[in-house]
Amino acid sequence: MNTGSLLAADLVIAVLAAAGWLGGGAASAARRRPLALGLAGLALLATLARAITITALARAGWWFAAEKVVIAAPLSLAGVVVAGTRLLRVPGDIRSVAVPMLFAGYAGSGALLVTLLHGYPASAGVGLLAVAGIVAATAVSWRILSPRPSRTLSRAATVVAVAALVAGTGLLVPGATPAAPHDHRYQDASTVGEPTRRFTLTAGTATVRVSGRDVAAWAFNGQVPGPELTATVGDVLAVTLRNRDIARGVTLHWHGYDVPNSQDGVPGVTQAAVLPGQEFVYRFRAGQAGTYWYHTHAVSDVGVRKGLYGALVVRPAPVTGVDVTVPVHTLAGEPLPAPRVEPVEAGEPVRLRLINTDSTTHRYALAGTPFRVAAIDGYELRGPTPLVDTAVLIPAGGRYDLVFTAPATPVALFVDGRAVYSTGPMSAATDGWPVLDPLGYGVGSPAPWSRFDRKFTLVLDRGLDLRGLLPRYAHTVNGATDPDIPPHAVRLGDIVRFTIVNRSMVVHPWHLHGHHVLVLSHNRQPATGSPLWLDSFDVRPGDVWEVAFRADNPGMWANHCHNLAHTGMTLHLMYS
Repeated sequence: MNTGSLLAADLVIAVLAAAGWLGGGAASAARRRPLALGLAGLALLATLARAITITALARAGWWFAAEKVVIAAPLSLAGVVVAGTRLLRVPGDIRSVAVPMLFAGYAGSGALLVTLLHGYPASAGVGLLAVAGIVAATAVSWRILSPRPSRTLSRAATVVAVAALVAGTGLLVPGATPAAPHDHRYQDASTVGEPTRRFTLTAGTATVRVSGRDVAAWAFNGQVPGPELTATVGDVLAVTLRNRDIARGVTLHWHGYDVPNSQDGVPGVTQAAVLPGQEFVYRFRAGQAGTYWYHTHAVSDVGVRKGLYGALVVRPAPVTGVDVTVPVHTLAGEPLPAPRVEPVEAGEPVRLRLINTDSTTHRYALAGTPFRVAAIDGYELRGPTPLVDTAVLIPAGGRYDLVFTAPATPVALFVDGRAVYSTGPMSAATDGWPVLDPLGYGVGSPAPWSRFDRKFTLVLDRGLDLRGLLPRYAHTVNGATDPDIPPHAVRLGDIVRFTIVNRSMVVHPWHLHGHHVLVLSHNRQPATGSPLWLDSFDVRPGDVWEVAFRADNPGMWANHCHNLAHTGMTLHLMYS
């Protein structure tokens, strides 16, 4: 069983244990002895099973088991001891075990709420709050169910609950998180030289035609996707961004392209958002060939979804053969691009540049020919081997380049089972194809570093964010949300290792600006294939990724989940 399945199983078992104790307590109060004893037995079995899942999670990594071992386990144990010892000498009147069983249920529920509402990291404050709730609930149940409740015990329980509540609340009051300084020393782009390629992108509201219907969109130059920007290595690009009428502002982020920090397009960090009637000129040298894309980083969860994106392709030299860019997107519930058929002569080399501009993973399958994965996230792979009847999964923001020699018979590219590009009429069933694991694909080589100057861990989770005016249930990194996630400080030249862990139940596609990271391992399995330099990768439930990079691009860089609706999962990498 993988770690993601263990997390889900532990959650289900915790619910069963708490429900068993609570149901048993209710059955005891109703004098339904067989039912009460049966539910107690279920709760004991579930508690034992949870001990097994927690042990397995602890072996998979302390991040997965921290609050379960420190808080949930002691609470559950206390419940088992109180209820279990009473059940071993249960009298004729089953009602006498109702409160002990309810106490065990409250303890199990409190432990479950700690996992769901607080998560990682474990804290004394949340443990004390759980104790306060458990004691208070038990006291109320005891006063209701006991024929002659003791005032002394009632007062003692009240004192314990209030003391735990006050202490826990005091420990949970959030401290001030140091603000990430916005160091603008790296914003001068004048040294890149005079532009050799000039583009103008005008952002504005538009109506576009998708799948036979008119859709309200935000668009660059009135089209979705925006114009494809192309260059050759060595070109100096000057891209003028104008905002016609997007009231919330726009910017341009060059996704995967390691531009100077001043050109990265992150509002509030590298520049101000471009408001209606304003413009901003981005300038950078095209020093790396590959498939990339651009999109607004201002209100990106809305702007990208509504159409403010386009492809950026940098070629090493004028190309021969057929070169096709396929940016996949979902606009107003409709899939893009529209299917197209483009005949290709047999023997012609073809390169398909696949770009996932959505916030979720897509499945791509090329039918009708052997192919190779030539590049991932703009980096060419070493020794890619031919693949047949094999699918690839591309995370949000990711890119794969597939190359093949056109056969005499048709070839078709399917995205989630839908044909988006073909060289002739063709249908194929690709759902059952295996998925390529890029960590073992191609020819490997030793890692370029034997030491790490900085090591950081990012634990992705979900919990109650108490730092705003109103509590909210949010996606978190190390127990906090943007802007309260402390930045990671590095120095120029440092070799930096990130350990990225997902203990939530949803996928988080991770994206670091300004750098590509080398994959060291995934779920403890070392990368053995061609060196994988990624800027976007899926961190699935239970995943543990180890990646590294050289800090060679000074500035302040966003490091965030590229499911753009997960707005709280943003922190910063800052050079000191």
